[in-house]
Amino acid sequence: PYYIDLNQNLYLQACLHNSDPNLKVVVDTCVASPDPHDFNTLAYYLVKNGCPRDPSYATFYSPSSHFARFKFNAFEFMSRHPSVYLKCQMLVCRLGDYSSHCYQTCSTRAKRDTSS
Repeated sequence: PYYIDLNQNLYLQACLHNSDPNLKVVVDTCVASPDPHDFNTLAYYLVKNGCPRDPSYATFYSPSSHFARFKFNAFEFMSRHPSVYLKCQMLVCRLGDYSSHCYQTCSTRAKRDTSS
């Protein structure tokens, strides 16, 4: 376990262990749960499908495309759950492949009906 105070920033880094310099890694989905075996019943999404869901979530520049760096504020699932577990899924794409999901931007605008 890693112990931190409530509301303290938690910094993470994911690293792709591959010698191909033409690969890029990004955070796709990162979910937290008080149960390390169940990330569905009581789950809190920090990032979902590449879109930040938590206001404290932020990404950081990395000098290498093989690293994805991000942070968020520590929180708790009510006082009866003393631990929080994370499960993050990463995407690996070809560097410069702008049609891949790695380069898709997250749109937070609401969609409107185009009918009259």
